[in-house]
Amino acid sequence: MLNIVFLTNSWLTSFNQPGLCITVAMLLHYFLLAAFTWMCLESVHFYLALVKVFNVYVPKYILKCCIAGWGIPAIVITLMLIINKNFYGNGSLSESHPYSNFCWIQDNTVFYISVVAYFFLIFLMNTAMFITVLLQIHSVKTRTQKTSRFWKQ
Repeated sequence: MLNIVFLTNSWLTSFNQPGLCITVAMLLHYFLLAAFTWMCLESVHFYLALVKVFNVYVPKYILKCCIAGWGIPAIVITLMLIINKNFYGNGSLSESHPYSNFCWIQDNTVFYISVVAYFFLIFLMNTAMFITVLLQIHSVKTRTQKTSRFWKQ
């Protein structure tokens, strides 16, 4: 959906309908945040599968992942719409971007908080999960080598 909204964004912007532009920008932002959130959930699943291998039963695991994957971005978008729906719009309507024909977030501060900071938090989470998994794999490998040396002796 992110790709479809992104590819149709310029075409839909050409209709010069402010409501349509806000909707397209909001959908683009929502699906971008959803992609980041699902990436984070994949790293959590990776952690559970490789580090917490045994005795990891989470009731209604898929339902909880779906609620987080689709719900967290929806909360961010809802907050932005409640605060000010004019955060979204067409850049060509402003003097700072006279040749822009793309519906997106208009305020740089909002962009940095709701996209860049969101991505940065997820990137940190993914990095932490990745390092934890690597350390776990390394410790298993070290234990296996020690055990094989013991049995060889």
